[in-house]
Order: sequence, then C-alpha cells, then structure tokens
Amino acid sequence: MTVLIPTPLRSYTQQRASVDAEGTTLAEVLHDLDRRYPGIRFRMIDEQDRIRQHIRIFINREPACDLSMPLRPGDEMQILQALSGG
Repeated sequence: MTVLIPTPLRSYTQQRASVDAEGTTLAEVLHDLDRRYPGIRFRMIDEQDRIRQHIRIFINREPACDLSMPLRPGDEMQILQALSGG
C-alpha cells in the first residue's frame, strides 16, 4: 500500500513524501511503518492506541477513525498533521 507522508513527519522517512507499507488493518500498516521508520507511529497514535487529535488519516480519500479498519493492498493512505502554535 502507498502511504503519503506529511512534511512534518518526513524526517522519519528520509524526507520521502510517499512510502510503502503492508498490513490488513490500519493498525498493522502503522506497525509496519514503525518497523520501517522507527518512531513514526508514536507521532500518530497515543498511549491509549487512538489516533492523536492533530492527526487525520484517510484511506482512499475517506476518513479513518478506527485502527481496526480493514485495508487492501491497493489502497492509498494519506496522513495529515495539523500544525499548531502561535
């Protein structure tokens, strides 16, 4: 599956905007991303295994809210990260 990485997280992917990952659920894909790019999952998923407030994940342009969401090999995952500060 293709995963589109937002600019703030590209330091984990050697500045790649798009990477590959495998898994049959959103949780599995995120674990695979973390295996390939250590530390990236923690920036998206909190200690209670929920998507962090400032992160939005889309599968084939549809919002994903549940880590148990089933995925297919040809799906495209896009991660968006809100920026905050003043």
